[in-house]
Amino acid sequence: MSKKEKKRTAVALHYDEKNAPRITAKGEAALADEIIALASEHGIPLHQDKQLAALLSQLELGSEIPRELYIAVAEVLAFAYMLTGKVPQGWEKKER
Repeated sequence: MSKKEKKRTAVALHYDEKNAPRITAKGEAALADEIIALASEHGIPLHQDKQLAALLSQLELGSEIPRELYIAVAEVLAFAYMLTGKVPQGWEKKER
């Protein structure tokens, strides 16, 4: 692989709305493709952010995301919520 070619990276997060999101899967190349395929098969929203994936992939499996990444991950979670029509616990949709 040349220096210009970059490996695909995928990181899966789990968020239970009570604790910080955790890293549940991560991988590069073929493993990244498998993670993405499984997420797609199960209707899990996907979000592409190479820089965030690179940072998250450095964390250990099962670890909570660090505070420094809360805002970036919160934006991804908000994106996922919007795609699936979910709302955070305790939040009510306002009628327009």
